[in-house]
Amino acid sequence: MKTIRFYRTNSGESPVEDFLDSLSGKQAQKVVWVLQLIEELEVVPTSYFKKLVSTDDIWEVRVQSGNNIFRILGFLNSGELVILNHAFQKKTQKVPKKEIKIAETRKKDFLSRRDER
Repeated sequence: MKTIRFYRTNSGESPVEDFLDSLSGKQAQKVVWVLQLIEELEVVPTSYFKKLVSTDDIWEVRVQSGNNIFRILGFLNSGELVILNHAFQKKTQKVPKKEIKIAETRKKDFLSRRDER
C-alpha cells in the first residue's frame, strides 16, 4: 500500500492543497476518491496513476470530473510514499512541459531539504 503526502515549500505552503481548495466540492470529492484508490490498491490502473515518460521519475494522478480534467504530479519516495507536489487543470492532450518542470524542480527541492536533516 502507498501513502500519499503533499509537498510543502520551505515556508510551509502546500501548492497541491491550495489547488484542491480552489475546486468545487464535487471536484474535490472526486480527487479524494482517486487518491484513496492509489493508497488502497496494490495495483492502481494507469487511468488513475501513471509514470510520465521522459521525465525525472515524475508520476501523474489522473482525475476527470465532468468535462474537467485535473492532473496532480509528484514522485515516489522510498517506493511506497507518494509525494504530490504540483496540480493543474489539464486543457491539452499532453502534459505541458512547463508543468513537468515545476514538478521536477519541487522534487529536487524536497530531496535536497530532506538530505539536510
